[in-house]
Amino acid sequence: MNKNYVLGLFFVTALGLGAYFVMFPKSSNLMGPSFGAANATTLGEADPSLIVDMVMGKEDAQITMTEYASYTCPHCRSFHQGAFQNLKADYIDTGKIRFTYREIYFDRFGLWGSIIARCGGQDKFFAISDLLFTKQSEWTKGSPAEIAGNLRRIGIAAGLSQDAVQACFSDGQKAKNLVAWDKENRNADDITSTPSFLINGKKYSNMSYAEFQKILDAQ
Repeated sequence: MNKNYVLGLFFVTALGLGAYFVMFPKSSNLMGPSFGAANATTLGEADPSLIVDMVMGKEDAQITMTEYASYTCPHCRSFHQGAFQNLKADYIDTGKIRFTYREIYFDRFGLWGSIIARCGGQDKFFAISDLLFTKQSEWTKGSPAEIAGNLRRIGIAAGLSQDAVQACFSDGQKAKNLVAWDKENRNADDITSTPSFLINGKKYSNMSYAEFQKILDAQ
């Protein structure tokens, strides 16, 4: 990560807010990208403390595991379609692991994916995340407007209402908070690539399920 990453992402986010209004209009009148950029200047200070962790598994599990991933990362998709399914069945669902998922934003589309995943709260987050990874090669294609439309359809397919999707994509303050949350988490845990993992506080890079098993069973 270079020093300009977060600053650049902030401006991408600001411009993206305009796209939110364009891509999810409440009326036939479309607002230009400059609307979001101008509106972003009226937002309050970013407050990452308002962003909650998305977790699954037994609260007092012996092992805590945190994944850092991006919805636009192919390696993250491979992990979720492979090793994660085994981890969930063997360790999370059996009460051995308390699992936390934290999003990383390499681009505005990853941020948009995070916004739609969080739109339904804790109850729908992991189901929508599964859809985002399963359909990654589909929803990430096309123009920004097409990608936003793809995300909107994924949210609605997962049970979100059109009004809920509209509200989530129009929440500029939450987008700003998410960017600050991402920065705070990456700095705190020295995350430089995805997927990355913390297992009982120790950082690991991506690995096979067999390698995960050795580390987890040793805990």
